[in-house]
Amino acid sequence: MARYAYDRLSAQDASFLWAESENQPMHVGGLAILESGPLRGPEGGIDVDRFRQAVESVLHWIPRYRQKLAYVPIEGWPVWIDDRHFDLGYHIRHLSLPKPGGRLQLQELCARIHSRPLDRRHPLWEMWLIEGVEGGEQFALLNKIHHCMIDGAAGADLSQILFSPSPRVEETEPVPYMPRPVPGATELLADSLGRALSRPLGAARRLLAPREEETEPAPALGDRLAALRDMMGFLLNPASETPINGTLGAHRRLEWLTMPLDDVRDVARVLGCTLNDAVLATVAGAVRRYLFRRRVDVRELSFRVAAPVSTRRADHDTRQGNHVSSWIVELPIALDAPLDRVEEVKRQTDELKRSNAALAVDTLMAAAEWLPPQLISRGVELANGPANMIVTNVPGPRFPLFMVGARLLGLYPLVPLLPGGGLGVALFSHEHQLCWGFTADDELVPDLSAFVADVGASFEELRGAATSEYMARRTAPPEVEVEVAAPPKLRRNGVDPESESNADDEPDLVPTAVAAEA
Repeated sequence: MARYAYDRLSAQDASFLWAESENQPMHVGGLAILESGPLRGPEGGIDVDRFRQAVESVLHWIPRYRQKLAYVPIEGWPVWIDDRHFDLGYHIRHLSLPKPGGRLQLQELCARIHSRPLDRRHPLWEMWLIEGVEGGEQFALLNKIHHCMIDGAAGADLSQILFSPSPRVEETEPVPYMPRPVPGATELLADSLGRALSRPLGAARRLLAPREEETEPAPALGDRLAALRDMMGFLLNPASETPINGTLGAHRRLEWLTMPLDDVRDVARVLGCTLNDAVLATVAGAVRRYLFRRRVDVRELSFRVAAPVSTRRADHDTRQGNHVSSWIVELPIALDAPLDRVEEVKRQTDELKRSNAALAVDTLMAAAEWLPPQLISRGVELANGPANMIVTNVPGPRFPLFMVGARLLGLYPLVPLLPGGGLGVALFSHEHQLCWGFTADDELVPDLSAFVADVGASFEELRGAATSEYMARRTAPPEVEVEVAAPPKLRRNGVDPESESNADDEPDLVPTAVAAEA
C-alpha cells in the first residue's frame, strides 16, 4: 500500500480549470439571504465565531473543502491533495454593509467579490458572511466554489449539508482533521505512468458502461455517434452575434429575482410542458424584449443557450466532482406569441430527450481521460462556442432550511459565464419559491436590471396566455356524444365517486405579482 494519498481529477473536472482565464473565473456559487435573529450577538451583530464553529462541525462530510491542487510533473494533470495547513479563517470572511444595507449596496459588494478568481494555492472555496442587510434584520452568505469541485446537483446536496431542515441548533464538536501524507513529484509521476497504460481501456469501459443502473443496457455506439454528429452541426454553424456576446471583461454584475414556484408549475401543467420548458420560454421572451431595446432585429437570429443536464447516477453520490452534460437549445425569440414559444421549446427538448443528446459531452469526456491537457482545453473552448448564454435550473428542497437556527429566505445561484457570453441565468427552487440568479459581464450587459425586469414581464405575459388558454378550455361547449347504456355506478364507502370534488387537482391561475426581492 502506498504511503501517500491523492485524488486525480476527472477530465471533466479538470476541464473547468483549463477553461479558466484572468477575465473568466470558473467558480460557481450562490447568494443566500437569511434572517439575522437567532445568530445575533449581545451587541446586535452576527456571532461569527458561532457560525464558523457550525461550519467546521460538518466539514468532515465534505473532504474536498480541505484539499488543494497539485500537478503531476511533465503530464501537468491536476490532483487533489490534503491541505496540511488548512485554515478555516481564510475561507470564511466577514464583512458588514454600511447603513442602510439596501439591495443595491449588497449587489455592488457581491459583484466585486464574485469577480475575483479563487486562489489556487488554497482549497478552492470561499464563504463571505455579510451582515447589516436591511438594517441588520437580515444577513447574506456569498459562496464561491470552483466548478472543478462540484456541479449544480452536487451544490444542491451540499446546501443540505451546510443547512438544516430544523431551526433547532445542536452544538457538536468538530471531527479532528487528520490530513493524509502528500505525495512527492517522483511518486506522482510514477503512479501517473502506470495509469497511462491502462487509461485507454478505462475510457472504452466508460463508453460502454450503463448510464443508470448496472442492469440497464449500455448506450449503443450508434447513439453516441449520432449525438456527436449533432454537436458537430452546432460547432460548424455557430450562434448569431448579439450585443451580449463579445470579449469578457474583468468585472461582473449580479442580480436576483424571486417567483412563486407554484405559479410556474401551474403554467407548465396547463400548457402540458415541463417546468424547464416554461423557464426557457420565459427566458426567450425576455431576450426578445431586451434585444428589441438594443435595436436588434431578432427575426433572423439564431440565439442559443447551453442548458446543463445532470448525468448523476445513484453510485455518484459517493463520488465528488462533476457529472453533467449539456443541451444546446435554440430559443424561439423570433416568435411573438408566448404559447408559440412554449410549443417550440417543448418540441426541441422532446427531441433532445429522444435522441439522448446528453451522450455527446459524456462521450467526449470519456475519451478525454487519456488525451493531453492541451487538447482537452482546446476542446472545451470549442464546445462552448455554439451558445450565446447559459441557463441552468437545479431543483432544491421543498421544505424550509436553517443555518444555525437562522431561516433561509432565498438562495440565488450564480454561474460562470461562457467564453464570449456576457450573461448567465441560474435557478434554484426552495420551499415555495423559484429563485433566479443572474450573472453578467459589466461591459456587455451594463443594464442587467433591465433584463431582470424583462424576465418578470415575460413570465407574466406567458402566465396571462396560459390563463386565457385554461379559461377557454373550461368554457368550451361540450362535444356531442351518442348516448349509450351506462354501466352500474360503483360506490365507495357509500359515496358516488363522480360527486367527489377534484378541485385540488386544478391549477390556480389567479394573477400574482412577481416579487423582485426575497
